[in-house]
Amino acid sequence: MSQYAVIIECAQDGGYGAYSPDVPGCIALGDTPDEALREYAEALRLHFEGLREDDLPIPAPSTHIVSVTSVEAARPEPVV
Repeated sequence: MSQYAVIIECAQDGGYGAYSPDVPGCIALGDTPDEALREYAEALRLHFEGLREDDLPIPAPSTHIVSVTSVEAARPEPVV
């Protein structure tokens, strides 16, 4: 069984989108991050099923390390 990194982003409407950089064109939406992830798992299964039916290769996962980092995005304004 292969493992694919999944990115979950907050949409402007407050929902969430999920996708994998390893599987272009396969996305899913949900009202919560968990729902988006569940929907993405089903979308990925259906996407791969379609690729198999069309005798197309299933992309191998290439994203090996997923990490989160924190940085200060803006410099604070100086106090005058």
